[in-house]
Amino acid sequence: MTKDTPTPSNTPTPVEDTSPLRSEWSSLERAGVTLRTPSPLTVDATTYTFIKPLERRSIGEVMWLAQRSTRDGPCGLVAVKRLLGPASSPRRHRLIEEVELAFRLRHPAIAQVHHLRMHEGMPHILMEYVDGPSLDTVVSAAAARGRPVSLSFALYVAGELAEALHHAHTAKDEAGRPLGVVHRDVSPRNVRVEGSTGAVKLTHFGAAYSLLANREESPKTLLKGDVAYASPEYLFQQRPLDARSDVFSLGVTLAELLTGAHLFDLEDATRTRPVGPLRPEERPSLPLEQMQGFMERLGPEDVQRAAAGLPEPLQALLHKALRKEPTERYATAGVMRDVLRAALARQPQPYGRKEAAEELGRLLSEATVLRGRAEFAEAGLFPDMQDAHELEPDGPASPAPGSNRSGNMD
Repeated sequence: MTKDTPTPSNTPTPVEDTSPLRSEWSSLERAGVTLRTPSPLTVDATTYTFIKPLERRSIGEVMWLAQRSTRDGPCGLVAVKRLLGPASSPRRHRLIEEVELAFRLRHPAIAQVHHLRMHEGMPHILMEYVDGPSLDTVVSAAAARGRPVSLSFALYVAGELAEALHHAHTAKDEAGRPLGVVHRDVSPRNVRVEGSTGAVKLTHFGAAYSLLANREESPKTLLKGDVAYASPEYLFQQRPLDARSDVFSLGVTLAELLTGAHLFDLEDATRTRPVGPLRPEERPSLPLEQMQGFMERLGPEDVQRAAAGLPEPLQALLHKALRKEPTERYATAGVMRDVLRAALARQPQPYGRKEAAEELGRLLSEATVLRGRAEFAEAGLFPDMQDAHELEPDGPASPAPGSNRSGNMD
């Protein structure tokens, strides 16, 4: 559990959620979307009281914030994933597969799953609540202030993600057989940074491929995850996927974190319809046909254009991760992790969880001042407890640890 704040009260009381996730749902509220709050869910002697919806996905899933309570009173928060409507057999089976896989992926950089329970006629997944923003929000907040995150922040986050992916890619079943896990949805939306600790969490294994026994095969024409971060081989279904597909997606995510912009300039991608009968399962952040058009002509010059302002070692790292041919990329996420952490170790100042939490706090504070001038990927991003007069927006910003963007990484 991410939070554990027991109180002497025996009556579950709603908590005031002042985290950066406070109003992720508000954009849907403005659009007139309303949901009935589920009744409390009890698992053994613990009750989970639903507080508010956090996120809705176009695949028909809603993430709720819930308060966990025992006889001694409230004792923390969890996230609960449930389906929006009645669950068909394939959708139920998919949630069960997600949980079965998650139970085998015990790693501090992977958001943990605690329980799967039927409630009100549909499956509910109770999981770790990560009290912090997604990388989508981090990128948007950095854009609002006009400056990307520091190199150290980006290297730290990417290194943690590569470690989490390597753990997933090398997972085995009870008999010691490789599970062949491929996340298939590594993107800024599915990565969160805990505000108080700086811990990085990879989330949403619902789109993952694995060799779990009794798994249900997805239709070959269905592309899971956000195609804007997918590898070329996945976008065209050219070959069986392996860990190198996630390496490519991590490279796209890292490039966006470093530069504040998506890697691909799609203005000259002229394709107007997808290749073959392929279709995305969820609404992508960039159109499938344009992504396929770009991937057809992807070359080193595209990566160079996006990474031109970065130090040469980082450019080389991105060039390696973002090769069109999988055999030319880092062979494993573990190899990429080692390269990322070596680059981080060469930065001018030590950088880890503590420094990441401090930089994240500064970023959100600076962007709070500008929230009236920009729209963020996740609306209502900022805590109420911070008053604008405390931020001194017109004064010089203090440099972030590791913010030497043009300096030498060697």
